[in-house]
Amino acid sequence: MNRTGSDRSGLIVGVLAFAGIVASIMQTLVIPLIAQFPQMLHTTASNASWIITVTLLVGAVTTPVAGRLGDLYGKRRILLLSTVPLIAGPIVCALSDSVLPMIIGRGLQGMGVGIIPLGISVMRDVLPAEKLGSAVALLSASLGIGGALGLPVAAAVAEYADWHVLFWGAAGLSAVIAVAVWLVVPESDVRGTGGFDYAGALGLGAGLVSLLLAVSKGGTWGWGSATTIGLFVTAAVVLLVWGWWELRIDDPLVDLRVTARPPVLLTNAASVVIGVAMYSSSLIVPQVLQLPVATGYGLGQSMMAMGLWMAPSGLMMMLISPLGARLSALRGPKVTLTAGAVVIAAGYGVTTALMGSTWGLLVAVCVINGGVGLAYGAMPALIMSSVPLSETASANSFNTLMRSIGTSIAAAVVGVVLAQMSMDFHGHSVPTEGGFRTGLFIGCGVALVAAALAALIPVRRTATPDAVTDAEAADEAVAVGA
Repeated sequence: MNRTGSDRSGLIVGVLAFAGIVASIMQTLVIPLIAQFPQMLHTTASNASWIITVTLLVGAVTTPVAGRLGDLYGKRRILLLSTVPLIAGPIVCALSDSVLPMIIGRGLQGMGVGIIPLGISVMRDVLPAEKLGSAVALLSASLGIGGALGLPVAAAVAEYADWHVLFWGAAGLSAVIAVAVWLVVPESDVRGTGGFDYAGALGLGAGLVSLLLAVSKGGTWGWGSATTIGLFVTAAVVLLVWGWWELRIDDPLVDLRVTARPPVLLTNAASVVIGVAMYSSSLIVPQVLQLPVATGYGLGQSMMAMGLWMAPSGLMMMLISPLGARLSALRGPKVTLTAGAVVIAAGYGVTTALMGSTWGLLVAVCVINGGVGLAYGAMPALIMSSVPLSETASANSFNTLMRSIGTSIAAAVVGVVLAQMSMDFHGHSVPTEGGFRTGLFIGCGVALVAAALAALIPVRRTATPDAVTDAEAADEAVAVGA
């Protein structure tokens, strides 16, 4: 493999971490504008909601595809290709004054999510072993860092400038990423074998779109509606047929035999649950901060102030990620993932006690995101220590997909809870304090489930990917637990 010198490795890590943060910012870029989109784009609230949904759907479909293409044709090459829609998407949005081009632009932005798992795989191939743990932890945590840091920036633009500026700025940042990757990131000489599984890509895409549409739109369409039930049934059938196909062919899009190994299977299962736990607080805390004080539990903050109160949680993830890497090096990533889940659960417990003040919520969210930083940094370490070198990009992409499914489930479950436990406030339906507390208890419970799943992951002789040699990583027995 190409291993860069330590003098250049810091620059590579910086570029890939910046790329991951910007790619994740794209996911939360429009959150402060959600309520204004119907008026700005001359459409209905239902149509405007597709601006959020389409990014999720496209990202879920393209992430595993980008991972497999990276394994086959070069991770740097696919990284650069992924920046093309990341640049084009916000340009289309910036030029939009109606909902359809905005949806198209947001769909293009969703294609850039694959940058993060591709970047993690590049790191494994080109960085010195002693640098790998902390670098992977930082890039993996960028999924949350970008989301938290992007919120106040987007809120400031929405409040004080024309909303088109937001997308022009995103396009400029994406262009900087493309140039930086071109100049700094080397190509890995690690390649997978075989061809691309087009049928598998179509099958996985159809199954995921059906599943995520049902999950994300079920609350709007009705969970018992024919459309929602039909999508769930379609997803189940298509994904079962897709699984049969993937096991039947020699060069699958996702090697299900590898994903069925206990370390990979349990890590992916924990990733789904951690995704639920992470996103639940993002749905609850901003609402509590912004609801009027007259409700008795709202804190009356403006959109801009809410974003500023949430921003330190992203910085906490950045600070925690190297500590998590050190813990993984000393005790193994299984311990780090378990500890992260326990910290998340503790954070939710703290939140229920500190809901009455802005400073209390700041502390609570920082604790939660500190746990997320530990967990997110440990997941790629567990995955990469259990798959062959030639499959790291596709395996990391599949793990990223599991996290995305978790966030979708969180949006659906917490959304139902808050909708059912609501009250009328000056002619508007708002969640009750009991609804928010119930959502927080759900976050705490699923974090404890994640800790239990992490505790079941078989312990390897070599605890971290830093210590795995090329020969071990390529060996089919690499996933057998000690």
